[in-house]
Parts: sequence; structure tokens; C-alpha cells
Amino acid sequence: MRCEDIGSHPDFRHLSSLEGVAVDLRYAGTNNFVGRDLYGSLDCAWVHRVAAEAVERAVALLAREAPGHRLLVLDALRPHRVQIQLWDHLDGTELRQYVANPALGSIHSFGMALDATLVDEAGRELDMGSGYDEMVELSHPRLEAQFLASGELTPAQQANRQLLRRALIDAGGFQGIANEWWHFDLLDRKHVREHFTRVE
Repeated sequence: MRCEDIGSHPDFRHLSSLEGVAVDLRYAGTNNFVGRDLYGSLDCAWVHRVAAEAVERAVALLAREAPGHRLLVLDALRPHRVQIQLWDHLDGTELRQYVANPALGSIHSFGMALDATLVDEAGRELDMGSGYDEMVELSHPRLEAQFLASGELTPAQQANRQLLRRALIDAGGFQGIANEWWHFDLLDRKHVREHFTRVE
């Protein structure tokens, strides 16, 4: 299915329909690792309805545990054509571990993945210890204990990451990944690729 046609598809919900969610799609501007607008006129503020329900559960947890805080979605639906551009941009580097191979297909392209962080009552992003799409080991959840011990990650930064994970993983049902604190998938990747519609 083409991204241009997603508005008429019943399986997708627009992020603007989700209460308690702020949106700043980084690939819709120049504030990203490629340094240019990759979405252009495409409206990519969509998720699959199953993912939307998971986001609503995450928002409910935040309302209980951290009143005034909101989920900030940095990327949601990512058309397959854009995934190819990201993959090609990192050609010849050691950074491709941070981008799904288009030959397999990113779960973002099915509307079943989110890149997200949290903002406080004033709309300020919480300090996670490294930035969104910062392709360094400090961004790796699997290495957090090591960085806490060395002091490179503070307890407050760790607590912010844990709050994000409690919302999206514990309440929402998403799964995190080992090398990006901001990325969350819903359901098994193989299942998604076989049974959900990829957006081109």
C-alpha cells in the first residue's frame, strides 16, 4: 500500500487521534542524522490500530505514574521507500546496526514500531543520557549497567529511560531493542512481516 493512500485504510490511526501524545517526526524535518527532510509532503503520523491501542495503554500508565508527562513520538510509520534511503545513507559505515535492512523490511513500515521519548509538564524532553538517533554505545539499553557503574549514565537518566520502558513495554506491550533506548516494536517481527500490510 502506498503511503499516500493510508488515510482511507481502516487499519491505521492518525497520531493526532491519540490523547496524551505529542508528535515531532524527526524525518519530516532536518533534525535527523541524514540532515534533510525525508518525508516531504507525506503524512507519516500514523500507526497501525493495534499499535495505537498499545500507545493508549502507555499513556494511561504515564497519567498514573508521572502526571503531566507525555509521550513524544519521534517516528512512527516510515514508508519502505524512506527506509531504503536511510540504509543507503549508512552504506560503507559500521552504523547499519541502527537501521533495519530494507531487504527484510522495517517494522516501522508496517506501522507497528515507534521511536519515542518523554516530555515533562513544560514540554521539555527528559534527559535520556544520549540523543535520539545518537548511534553510540551510550544509547544501548543492554549496556546501561556498565555506564551507570562508570558514571557516564546518571541514575536520573536511567530512571527516565525506565519510565519510558514501563509505559511502552510494561503497560503498552511493546518490546525494546538492545541498541536504541528510543525504539519499540509491537508483536514478533516475523509475524508482522508475514501478516501485516507494508506501506511503501
